[in-house]
Amino acid sequence: MRISVLGAGRWGAFLARYAWSIGHKVSLWGRCGSVDFQELQNNRVNDYLQLPEEILLTDSLATAVAHGEIILIAIPSQQLRSLARQLATLRITRKILVLCMKGIEIDSGKRLSQVVKEEVQSPLDVAIWVGPGHVQDYMAGIPNCMVIGSENISCTKMLVEALGSELIRLYYGQDIIGNEIGAAAKNVIGIAAGILDGLQYSSLKGALMARGAREIARLVRSMGGNELTVYGLSHLGDYSATLFSPYSHNRAFGEGFVKGECFTKLAEGVYTAKALHALAKRYELELPICTAIYHTIYETRDPNQVLLDFFLRPVKFEF
Repeated sequence: MRISVLGAGRWGAFLARYAWSIGHKVSLWGRCGSVDFQELQNNRVNDYLQLPEEILLTDSLATAVAHGEIILIAIPSQQLRSLARQLATLRITRKILVLCMKGIEIDSGKRLSQVVKEEVQSPLDVAIWVGPGHVQDYMAGIPNCMVIGSENISCTKMLVEALGSELIRLYYGQDIIGNEIGAAAKNVIGIAAGILDGLQYSSLKGALMARGAREIARLVRSMGGNELTVYGLSHLGDYSATLFSPYSHNRAFGEGFVKGECFTKLAEGVYTAKALHALAKRYELELPICTAIYHTIYETRDPNQVLLDFFLRPVKFEF
């Protein structure tokens, strides 16, 4: 099939190479002036991989869209609405958009699939691709499992068949709400894990995982999703890659934050913490972990005290 990848960062470049490696014709779009894309254009390499000559590199969004039957989008979540507005001006009818990023729009609190559907009125399918996995592990040949889902089961099945392999085994994920919220929220839990590492409280990660999953399950249920989805690959199943891996940007951000170190790479959980704080108010829910991370990052409260207050809250039934 013809696949276009929009976004030339770490994950987008990997997806382009991966799609090529399983037999598809691939184009990769990057913004003109993007440092990441310029490096790929000049040398076809970045810090993680080398791109084969067969992959078309272009800074023309129209060219990339015209090339792809399936369009994979891997850009920072807060840039999605702007990109979707550009896509709406192009001929994308009957194409399939697959959102390969995790986040919630800060201003609206909307899921990323909602953002796309608001801006793009053409008849098309919108899917999500979420779950655990780091480029470094995949490039080393270490397999993992991920989830693809949409509101159209025929579309989901086609994508799983077209994009699955021995390296990435794909599962159907029909609960879009649960998978999108779960995937975005795990990055906030990842920041909390990094803060615990930085404070030498790593032993509390077990409690963090147990209570974090339950907290997000309540939110998913309130938003109309299936709370059990949170215990699947999009959230709990991604905890190992996000809370423990040295490659996790969100964990690294949290650890660096409490150590006073500057972290220059994208940590989506920073934005998601703000969005979840707003959603907690909207749905009148207690999200103690997410609230603690919000207070730590945006209100500069002492992370040591904030997290200790959370773990030392009054005793209550776990569930």
